[in-house]
Amino acid sequence: MIRLWRPLSLRVSLTLCYTGAMLVILGVYAVVVYAFVSRSVLASLDQRLRGDFWLTAAMIDEEPGGRIVGFDPEQNTSDDDGSSDEGGPWLQVWSPEGALLYANGVAARIPLADSRQLALKAEDRIESLPAWGGSFRLLSRHGRIATRPVVIQVARSEASMRQERRALALILILGLPLGIAIAGFGGYSLARLALAPVNRMAERAQSITAERLSDRLPVDHPEDELGRLAGVFNQTLGRLEGSFEQMRRFTGDVSHELRTPLTAIRSVGEVGLREPRSGTEYRSIIGSMLEEADRLSGLVDRLLALSRAESGHAKLTVDTVDLTELAEDVVNYLGVLAEEKGQLLTVDAVGHPRGSADRVVLRQSLVNLVDNAIKYTPNGGSIRIQVGETASGPSVAVSDSGPGVAPEVRTRIFDRYDRSGASRLSEIGGSGLGLAIARWAVEVNGGQLRLEQSGGTGSTFRITLPRAPAAAVARA
Repeated sequence: MIRLWRPLSLRVSLTLCYTGAMLVILGVYAVVVYAFVSRSVLASLDQRLRGDFWLTAAMIDEEPGGRIVGFDPEQNTSDDDGSSDEGGPWLQVWSPEGALLYANGVAARIPLADSRQLALKAEDRIESLPAWGGSFRLLSRHGRIATRPVVIQVARSEASMRQERRALALILILGLPLGIAIAGFGGYSLARLALAPVNRMAERAQSITAERLSDRLPVDHPEDELGRLAGVFNQTLGRLEGSFEQMRRFTGDVSHELRTPLTAIRSVGEVGLREPRSGTEYRSIIGSMLEEADRLSGLVDRLLALSRAESGHAKLTVDTVDLTELAEDVVNYLGVLAEEKGQLLTVDAVGHPRGSADRVVLRQSLVNLVDNAIKYTPNGGSIRIQVGETASGPSVAVSDSGPGVAPEVRTRIFDRYDRSGASRLSEIGGSGLGLAIARWAVEVNGGQLRLEQSGGTGSTFRITLPRAPAAAVARA
């Protein structure tokens, strides 16, 4: 299907709307002005007629024989075009019974139909009557000449009024297109000026790619509509940048952390296939590969947990957690690992302090801390979990008797797999993600995880949580 028209640009649409609105406004204004001026000119002509009545009434007289006489302007000037404006008003005098007593030269030359009927009524009204050469405005009013009652009629041509109306209509008709053209040009200029920030934003947006998500749209005036729109787009770009950065980090994490266990599995398999072996040897090789696969599975789980944590997709179920019970649960869970290394894993609790947290997420944090302590504590060492109340709230501290954390890496200890201890991590089998996940798990519950002390006799990591509501503690 062929499209017969294409959508107009916003600039053209705004210009057309503005021009249309101005056309309506100027059209209404022209009509109002024309009506007002016409009414004013008509009122001025009627006022002039009333002045003519009193002037002519004073100039009319009655002769001794009863004949009516008056000043006739036709005797001095003539009005060749049928207009009486230069020669004076149109004048007739009637008796109350309808007999014509006097008519000046203008009235004799330009008779008005129905003037006698209007004289008989003499309602002191001004009427428009047709005549040769144009219409006249006629005033009929009772009067007196000496002591004689009469009806005096005065009239003036509407030619001058029509000329003024035509001149005004011509001005309005010629001026309206000019005004519309000026309005259209002004509307286009205003639309162009108003939409200039949109053009700049569009140009900048075209240059933003996946590699340049740090760029932002220009914001000229943050408080107006376009400024707020640009701000929303910049916030969206920020979220996209964060998502892309998280995806890149996750991809880097996976490629970096999975390389070692995959290489180990491949190496064990290649060694096992180099020469024929007994069933016991093959079982040992397969067992080694399964151990590496278990490590690989655990590493993937940790990477996914950290990715969900950073993206904010982890859902919490906040409840009242008995920290003593939680610590004993973790000891029972990881006690086997400590026994394999001949380590002493104990819980020192003062009462049953309760915190407000998601039990599953908080347990993951404590498991990571205790697991790290077991890894870095030498065989025969000790790990102690202390549970109690502090001024900041209920807390859990995990202390080990390992080598401690070097001073130069303490500020980065909670970063994801800090590579300053890469060789040691390789020896122990850590991924460098445990403390990062532990910190997230505590902070997402409104708590705090910090390295309290570290030295040659070991390290202490302390978790501090918000206190549970008193009503929840009472119910527990």
